Amino acid sequence: MAISRRNFLGKIGAAAVAGAAMNPLISSAQAGQLVSMSPSPTKDLILLNRNENPYGPSERVLLAIQRSLASANRFPDLACDALISQISALHKVKRDQVILGCGSTEILRSAANAFLGPGKSLILSSPTFDAIGTYAAATGAAVVTVPLNRFFANDLDGILSRIDASTELIYICTPNNPTAILNPRSDLEDFIGKLPGNTRVIIDEAYHHYAGNSSSYASFIDRPVDSDRVIVVRTFSKIHGLAGLRVGYGIAASKTARQIASFSVNNNVSVVAAEAAAAALEDTHNVEMNIKRNSDGRQEFFNQAYARMMRPVDSHGNFVFFKTTHPTEYLIEHFKAHNILIGPPYPSLENYIRVSIGLPEEMTELWRVWNLMPFVNQMAM
Repeated sequence: MAISRRNFLGKIGAAAVAGAAMNPLISSAQAGQLVSMSPSPTKDLILLNRNENPYGPSERVLLAIQRSLASANRFPDLACDALISQISALHKVKRDQVILGCGSTEILRSAANAFLGPGKSLILSSPTFDAIGTYAAATGAAVVTVPLNRFFANDLDGILSRIDASTELIYICTPNNPTAILNPRSDLEDFIGKLPGNTRVIIDEAYHHYAGNSSSYASFIDRPVDSDRVIVVRTFSKIHGLAGLRVGYGIAASKTARQIASFSVNNNVSVVAAEAAAAALEDTHNVEMNIKRNSDGRQEFFNQAYARMMRPVDSHGNFVFFKTTHPTEYLIEHFKAHNILIGPPYPSLENYIRVSIGLPEEMTELWRVWNLMPFVNQMAM
């Protein structure tokens, strides 16, 4: 039987009430409050700031989550082992090449701990998803940033020019966050071929599914290169709608994967997250549906932006990046005052903002609030 999110939350609420009723220290009135309380502190906000999937997990995944709750008393070893086997079979790699993480960010942190430290350096673009820069700095490593090129993509030649004997790790997010621009696969292969033997590159494919319709894009997991210097990370936070459960994975050469995994926290992926991720991988129909939803929503965003004389940067993600004539801080506060959260400011790209693609009704509200700004017609790239 299909289960809706409302029914799912209702079952959780009913279980809470039943548990409370058996507790003599909790009154029936207090038990009722467990259901009446808001299930989310963000329920009145429109969240267009974190590149999340606004549609959430599929019904198949919600059922898996519901079933997994019965195993909440068990450590997640078996569920994680099963997920690793599933990922290795999906990508035709050995099990010991798969690294599970509490989100892909844990894998980035573990890689920084494995390969960086005092006297070593990380190179990454600016702006990009810079969590690994924070992790690298915490190890005592130097963090070298390279501005994006004029197309808002990673400047591969610029990165190569900054490599020296201390460069142990390079981070490439493609499509890049926040610009949603990808680096052509052929350029990345040429780039990897020029790396020194001691330098590894992390390719972050968080937005892989949204970039698949580009002829210049190909995943380094689905079409690997013959190099043990490449580490690829994926997340279940985007197309699969599991950002709140925190689960991701990486694929690397066996030795490299073991080095990274040695810095992971034990039992870092919960049984609920592991079983939800397994169900999400199987639900290919939902993936295709979310790709279509995002494509339609992204095109409508462009239509609305063009109607307002703006030209967003081309997007291969589930978000759009564009320039306005108003300060970023003003826009952020304007939308926040109307219960809409958008992306953060980017000091290296003044007056650019990033907006995630939300539900159709959320995007309608975004543009309604946009039109409330004074001098709105003067905003143009």
